[in-house]
Amino acid sequence: MFSKTLSAVAASLIALVTVPAHSAVKHPAPSAAINADAHELHDTRFADVVHHVVRVNGVRFHYVTAGSGEPVVLLPGWPESWISWRKMIPLLTAAGRQVIVLEPRGFGESDKPQTGYDLDTAARDLHDFLVATGLNRPGGVDIIAHDVGTWIAHAHAVAYPGDVKRLVLTEAPILGVSPTPAGVPSEALNLKLWQFDFNRLHDLPETLVQGHERAYLSWIFQTKSTHDDAIEPAAVDEYVRVFSVPGAARAGFEWYRAAFSPEGLAQQQARAKLRLTMPVLALGGGDGLADRLKTAVATIGDHVEGGALPGCGHFLPEECPAQFADAVQTFWRANR
Repeated sequence: MFSKTLSAVAASLIALVTVPAHSAVKHPAPSAAINADAHELHDTRFADVVHHVVRVNGVRFHYVTAGSGEPVVLLPGWPESWISWRKMIPLLTAAGRQVIVLEPRGFGESDKPQTGYDLDTAARDLHDFLVATGLNRPGGVDIIAHDVGTWIAHAHAVAYPGDVKRLVLTEAPILGVSPTPAGVPSEALNLKLWQFDFNRLHDLPETLVQGHERAYLSWIFQTKSTHDDAIEPAAVDEYVRVFSVPGAARAGFEWYRAAFSPEGLAQQQARAKLRLTMPVLALGGGDGLADRLKTAVATIGDHVEGGALPGCGHFLPEECPAQFADAVQTFWRANR
Protein backbone atom coordinates (compact mmCIF):
# COMPACT_ATOMS: atom_id res chain seq x y z
CA MET A 1 0.00 0.00 0.00
CA PHE A 2 2.95 2.27 0.57
CA SER A 3 4.80 3.71 -2.40
CA LYS A 4 8.53 3.91 -2.97
CA THR A 5 8.26 7.62 -2.29
CA LEU A 6 7.18 7.03 1.28
CA SER A 7 9.68 4.22 1.75
CA ALA A 8 12.50 6.59 0.87
CA VAL A 9 11.63 8.89 3.76
CA ALA A 10 10.42 6.24 6.19
CA ALA A 11 13.60 6.29 8.26
CA SER A 12 13.21 9.98 8.96
CA LEU A 13 9.43 10.25 9.01
CA ILE A 14 7.63 7.12 10.23
CA ALA A 15 7.73 3.41 11.06
CA LEU A 16 4.69 1.20 10.69
CA VAL A 17 3.52 -1.55 13.04
CA THR A 18 0.29 -3.56 12.82
CA VAL A 19 -2.02 -3.77 15.85
CA PRO A 20 -5.56 -5.00 16.58
CA ALA A 21 -8.44 -2.61 15.89
CA HIS A 22 -8.83 0.15 18.52
CA SER A 23 -5.78 -1.19 20.36
CA ALA A 24 -2.82 0.78 21.65
CA VAL A 25 -0.71 -2.35 22.17
CA LYS A 26 2.82 -1.91 20.80
CA HIS A 27 4.56 -4.63 18.79
CA PRO A 28 8.29 -4.42 18.15
CA ALA A 29 8.34 -6.07 14.72
CA PRO A 30 8.03 -3.53 11.88
CA SER A 31 5.74 -4.12 8.93
CA ALA A 32 5.98 -2.79 5.38
CA ALA A 33 2.23 -2.59 4.93
CA ILE A 34 -0.80 -1.29 6.77
CA ASN A 35 -3.07 -3.97 8.19
CA ALA A 36 -6.51 -3.92 6.54
CA ASP A 37 -8.23 -3.33 9.87
CA ALA A 38 -5.87 -1.23 11.97
CA HIS A 39 -2.29 -0.20 12.45
CA GLU A 40 0.03 1.76 14.69
CA LEU A 41 2.41 4.35 13.35
CA HIS A 42 5.16 6.18 15.19
CA ASP A 43 6.82 9.44 14.17
CA THR A 44 9.89 10.74 15.94
CA ARG A 45 8.10 14.08 16.29
CA PHE A 46 5.12 12.45 18.03
CA ALA A 47 5.34 10.97 21.50
CA ASP A 48 2.77 8.21 21.04
CA VAL A 49 0.45 8.12 18.03
CA VAL A 50 -1.85 5.19 17.29
CA HIS A 51 -3.84 4.64 14.11
CA HIS A 52 -7.22 2.89 14.03
CA VAL A 53 -9.96 1.98 11.62
CA VAL A 54 -13.70 1.95 12.24
CA ARG A 55 -16.47 1.09 9.78
CA VAL A 56 -19.29 3.65 9.73
CA ASN A 57 -22.17 3.79 7.23
CA GLY A 58 -20.46 1.07 5.22
CA VAL A 59 -17.26 3.13 4.88
CA ARG A 60 -13.88 2.31 6.43
CA PHE A 61 -12.68 5.41 8.31
CA HIS A 62 -9.09 5.87 9.41
CA TYR A 63 -8.37 7.91 12.53
CA VAL A 64 -5.43 8.70 14.77
CA THR A 65 -5.29 8.97 18.55
CA ALA A 66 -2.63 10.47 20.83
CA GLY A 67 -2.33 11.49 24.44
CA SER A 68 -4.85 11.20 27.25
CA GLY A 69 -7.37 13.41 28.96
CA GLU A 70 -10.45 15.23 27.68
CA PRO A 71 -10.86 14.38 24.00
CA VAL A 72 -10.70 16.79 21.08
CA VAL A 73 -11.52 15.75 17.51
CA LEU A 74 -9.56 17.28 14.63
CA LEU A 75 -10.61 17.32 10.96
CA PRO A 76 -8.09 18.00 8.17
CA GLY A 77 -8.69 19.97 4.99
CA TRP A 78 -8.18 19.33 1.28
CA PRO A 79 -5.77 18.22 -0.20
CA GLU A 80 -4.18 16.92 3.00
CA SER A 81 -4.56 14.12 5.54
CA TRP A 82 -4.18 13.53 9.26
CA ILE A 83 -0.53 14.67 9.16
CA SER A 84 -1.67 18.25 8.60
CA TRP A 85 -2.13 18.24 12.40
CA ARG A 86 1.35 16.76 13.11
CA LYS A 87 2.60 20.01 14.71
CA MET A 88 -0.58 20.61 16.73
CA ILE A 89 -0.84 17.09 18.15
CA PRO A 90 2.09 17.39 20.60
CA LEU A 91 0.96 20.88 21.66
CA LEU A 92 -2.53 19.67 22.50
CA THR A 93 -1.42 16.44 24.20
CA ALA A 94 1.08 18.42 26.29
CA ALA A 95 -1.88 20.50 27.45
CA GLY A 96 -3.53 17.35 28.78
CA ARG A 97 -5.86 16.52 25.90
CA GLN A 98 -6.52 13.28 24.08
CA VAL A 99 -6.34 14.04 20.36
CA ILE A 100 -8.41 12.17 17.77
CA VAL A 101 -7.76 13.04 14.11
CA LEU A 102 -10.43 11.70 11.77
CA GLU A 103 -9.82 11.40 8.05
CA PRO A 104 -13.24 11.91 6.35
CA ARG A 105 -14.26 9.71 3.43
CA GLY A 106 -11.90 10.23 0.53
CA PHE A 107 -9.10 11.58 2.74
CA GLY A 108 -5.81 9.83 3.51
CA GLU A 109 -6.25 6.16 4.38
CA SER A 110 -10.06 6.29 4.66
CA ASP A 111 -12.17 4.62 1.97
CA LYS A 112 -12.87 6.50 -1.24
CA PRO A 113 -16.38 5.48 -2.28
CA GLN A 114 -18.02 6.82 -5.42
CA THR A 115 -20.64 8.81 -3.51
CA GLY A 116 -21.35 10.45 -0.17
CA TYR A 117 -19.35 13.69 -0.48
CA ASP A 118 -22.29 15.98 0.14
CA LEU A 119 -22.17 17.73 3.49
CA ASP A 120 -25.37 16.22 4.86
CA THR A 121 -23.80 12.77 4.47
CA ALA A 122 -20.49 14.05 5.87
CA ALA A 123 -22.30 15.41 8.93
CA ARG A 124 -23.96 12.04 9.46
CA ASP A 125 -20.60 10.29 9.03
CA LEU A 126 -19.07 12.44 11.77
CA HIS A 127 -22.02 11.93 14.11
CA ASP A 128 -21.98 8.17 13.61
CA PHE A 129 -18.20 8.11 14.05
CA LEU A 130 -18.60 9.82 17.43
CA VAL A 131 -21.23 7.26 18.38
CA ALA A 132 -19.14 4.31 17.20
CA THR A 133 -16.08 5.46 19.15
CA GLY A 134 -17.94 6.49 22.31
CA LEU A 135 -17.15 10.18 21.84
CA ASN A 136 -20.80 11.30 21.79
CA ARG A 137 -20.73 12.03 25.48
CA PRO A 138 -23.13 14.26 27.44
CA GLY A 139 -22.17 17.88 26.92
CA GLY A 140 -20.49 17.12 23.61
CA VAL A 141 -16.88 16.92 22.47
CA ASP A 142 -14.52 19.67 21.34
CA ILE A 143 -13.98 19.79 17.56
CA ILE A 144 -11.31 21.69 15.60
CA ALA A 145 -11.57 21.81 11.81
CA HIS A 146 -9.68 23.23 8.87
CA ASP A 147 -10.65 24.00 5.23
CA VAL A 148 -13.03 21.28 3.92
CA GLY A 149 -13.00 19.96 7.48
CA THR A 150 -14.64 23.28 8.42
CA TRP A 151 -17.40 22.63 5.88
CA ILE A 152 -17.99 19.23 7.50
CA ALA A 153 -17.77 20.51 11.08
CA HIS A 154 -20.25 23.33 10.43
CA ALA A 155 -22.73 20.98 8.74
CA HIS A 156 -22.38 18.52 11.62
CA ALA A 157 -22.70 21.15 14.36
CA VAL A 158 -25.99 22.57 13.06
CA ALA A 159 -27.42 19.09 12.43
CA TYR A 160 -26.21 17.49 15.68
CA PRO A 161 -25.60 20.36 18.14
CA GLY A 162 -25.64 18.01 21.12
CA ASP A 163 -22.47 16.35 19.80
CA VAL A 164 -20.37 19.51 20.09
CA LYS A 165 -19.07 21.18 23.25
CA ARG A 166 -16.97 23.92 21.58
CA LEU A 167 -16.26 24.37 17.90
CA VAL A 168 -13.18 25.78 16.15
CA LEU A 169 -13.53 26.58 12.44
CA THR A 170 -10.63 27.77 10.29
CA GLU A 171 -9.82 28.99 6.79
CA ALA A 172 -12.92 28.10 4.78
CA PRO A 173 -16.04 29.97 3.69
CA ILE A 174 -19.27 28.87 5.32
CA LEU A 175 -21.19 27.63 2.31
CA GLY A 176 -24.50 29.39 1.91
CA VAL A 177 -23.47 32.07 4.42
CA SER A 178 -20.13 33.57 3.33
CA PRO A 179 -20.41 35.97 0.38
CA THR A 180 -19.42 34.54 -3.00
CA PRO A 181 -17.11 36.73 -5.12
CA ALA A 182 -18.86 37.93 -8.28
CA GLY A 183 -17.35 38.26 -11.73
CA VAL A 184 -13.68 37.71 -12.49
CA PRO A 185 -11.63 37.89 -9.26
CA SER A 186 -8.39 39.79 -8.94
CA GLU A 187 -5.17 37.87 -9.55
CA ALA A 188 -4.46 37.76 -5.80
CA LEU A 189 -7.94 36.44 -5.02
CA ASN A 190 -7.83 33.99 -7.91
CA LEU A 191 -4.67 32.41 -6.46
CA LYS A 192 -6.64 31.64 -3.31
CA LEU A 193 -9.98 30.59 -4.80
CA TRP A 194 -9.28 29.09 -8.25
CA GLN A 195 -9.75 25.53 -7.01
CA PHE A 196 -13.46 26.09 -6.35
CA ASP A 197 -14.09 26.25 -10.11
CA PHE A 198 -11.36 23.86 -11.27
CA ASN A 199 -12.20 21.08 -8.81
CA ARG A 200 -15.87 21.13 -9.81
CA LEU A 201 -15.16 20.21 -13.44
CA HIS A 202 -16.02 16.62 -14.25
CA ASP A 203 -13.16 14.26 -15.22
CA LEU A 204 -10.78 16.98 -16.44
CA PRO A 205 -9.03 17.61 -13.07
CA GLU A 206 -8.22 13.91 -12.66
CA THR A 207 -6.93 13.75 -16.23
CA LEU A 208 -4.68 16.78 -15.84
CA VAL A 209 -3.38 15.96 -12.36
CA GLN A 210 -2.62 12.25 -12.87
CA GLY A 211 1.13 11.80 -13.02
CA HIS A 212 1.67 15.39 -11.91
CA GLU A 213 0.50 15.10 -8.30
CA ARG A 214 3.73 16.47 -6.81
CA ALA A 215 3.80 19.56 -9.03
CA TYR A 216 0.08 20.16 -8.43
CA LEU A 217 0.23 19.87 -4.63
CA SER A 218 3.52 21.77 -4.32
CA TRP A 219 2.04 24.69 -6.26
CA ILE A 220 -0.97 24.77 -3.92
CA PHE A 221 1.19 24.67 -0.80
CA GLN A 222 3.48 27.43 -2.09
CA THR A 223 0.80 29.81 -3.34
CA LYS A 224 -1.59 29.49 -0.40
CA SER A 225 0.96 29.66 2.40
CA THR A 226 2.90 32.58 3.85
CA HIS A 227 5.58 30.34 5.35
CA ASP A 228 6.41 28.20 2.33
CA ASP A 229 8.87 26.13 4.35
CA ALA A 230 6.18 25.07 6.86
CA ILE A 231 5.25 22.01 4.82
CA GLU A 232 8.59 20.22 4.81
CA PRO A 233 9.72 17.79 2.08
CA ALA A 234 8.82 14.68 4.10
CA ALA A 235 5.27 16.00 4.57
CA VAL A 236 4.97 16.81 0.86
CA ASP A 237 6.12 13.24 0.10
CA GLU A 238 3.35 11.87 2.29
CA TYR A 239 0.69 14.17 0.80
CA VAL A 240 1.76 13.12 -2.70
CA ARG A 241 1.60 9.46 -1.69
CA VAL A 242 -1.97 9.58 -0.40
CA PHE A 243 -3.14 11.87 -3.21
CA SER A 244 -1.72 9.45 -5.80
CA VAL A 245 -3.65 6.43 -4.51
CA PRO A 246 -6.26 5.31 -7.06
CA GLY A 247 -9.48 7.23 -6.45
CA ALA A 248 -7.95 9.80 -4.11
CA ALA A 249 -7.86 12.75 -6.51
CA ARG A 250 -11.41 12.03 -7.68
CA ALA A 251 -12.62 11.81 -4.08
CA GLY A 252 -11.03 15.15 -3.24
CA PHE A 253 -12.62 16.84 -6.24
CA GLU A 254 -15.98 15.28 -5.37
CA TRP A 255 -16.22 17.43 -2.22
CA TYR A 256 -16.36 20.50 -4.46
CA ARG A 257 -18.62 18.96 -7.07
CA ALA A 258 -21.12 17.85 -4.43
CA ALA A 259 -21.03 21.17 -2.58
CA PHE A 260 -21.94 23.17 -5.68
CA SER A 261 -24.31 20.71 -7.33
CA PRO A 262 -28.03 21.58 -7.33
CA GLU A 263 -28.52 19.21 -4.39
CA GLY A 264 -25.54 20.69 -2.55
CA LEU A 265 -26.77 24.26 -3.10
CA ALA A 266 -30.19 23.27 -1.75
CA GLN A 267 -28.49 21.78 1.32
CA GLN A 268 -26.56 25.03 1.76
CA GLN A 269 -29.74 27.11 1.74
CA ALA A 270 -31.40 24.88 4.32
CA ARG A 271 -28.30 24.75 6.49
CA ALA A 272 -27.84 28.53 6.44
CA LYS A 273 -31.13 28.88 8.33
CA LEU A 274 -29.79 26.87 11.27
CA ARG A 275 -27.81 28.40 14.10
CA LEU A 276 -24.64 27.37 15.88
CA THR A 277 -25.65 27.26 19.54
CA MET A 278 -22.30 26.22 21.02
CA PRO A 279 -19.30 28.57 21.55
CA VAL A 280 -17.44 28.98 18.26
CA LEU A 281 -13.92 30.20 17.50
CA ALA A 282 -13.58 31.26 13.84
CA LEU A 283 -10.01 31.87 12.68
CA GLY A 284 -8.48 32.91 9.39
CA GLY A 285 -4.88 33.47 8.45
CA GLY A 286 -3.92 37.12 8.26
CA ASP A 287 -2.83 36.43 4.69
CA GLY A 288 -5.74 34.09 4.07
CA LEU A 289 -9.39 34.67 4.97
CA ALA A 290 -8.35 37.05 7.75
CA ASP A 291 -11.46 38.03 9.76
CA ARG A 292 -13.96 37.17 7.01
CA LEU A 293 -14.70 33.76 8.50
CA LYS A 294 -15.58 35.26 11.88
CA THR A 295 -17.80 37.85 10.17
CA ALA A 296 -19.73 35.09 8.37
CA VAL A 297 -20.04 32.80 11.40
CA ALA A 298 -21.21 35.69 13.58
CA THR A 299 -24.39 35.90 11.49
CA ILE A 300 -25.38 32.33 12.38
CA GLY A 301 -23.73 31.79 15.78
CA ASP A 302 -24.98 32.59 19.27
CA HIS A 303 -21.46 32.97 20.73
CA VAL A 304 -18.69 33.61 18.22
CA GLU A 305 -15.10 34.71 18.83
CA GLY A 306 -12.06 34.84 16.59
CA GLY A 307 -10.49 36.91 13.85
CA ALA A 308 -7.17 36.66 12.05
CA LEU A 309 -3.84 35.12 13.03
CA PRO A 310 -1.28 37.65 11.74
CA GLY A 311 1.59 36.42 9.61
CA CYS A 312 -0.21 33.18 8.71
CA GLY A 313 -1.38 31.94 5.33
CA HIS A 314 -4.03 29.32 4.62
CA PHE A 315 -2.42 26.31 6.32
CA LEU A 316 -2.79 27.41 9.95
CA PRO A 317 -2.02 24.04 11.63
CA GLU A 318 1.32 23.82 9.82
CA GLU A 319 2.35 27.46 9.38
CA CYS A 320 1.44 28.78 12.84
CA PRO A 321 0.86 25.81 15.17
CA ALA A 322 1.91 27.52 18.41
CA GLN A 323 -0.12 30.64 17.67
CA PHE A 324 -3.08 28.50 16.65
CA ALA A 325 -2.86 26.27 19.74
CA ASP A 326 -2.62 29.31 22.04
CA ALA A 327 -5.74 30.82 20.47
CA VAL A 328 -7.64 27.55 20.89
CA GLN A 329 -6.63 27.08 24.52
CA THR A 330 -7.50 30.69 25.35
CA PHE A 331 -10.91 30.11 23.79
CA TRP A 332 -11.41 26.91 25.76
CA ARG A 333 -10.47 28.59 29.05
CA ALA A 334 -12.94 31.41 28.42
CA ASN A 335 -15.74 28.96 27.57
CA ARG A 336 -15.61 26.23 30.14
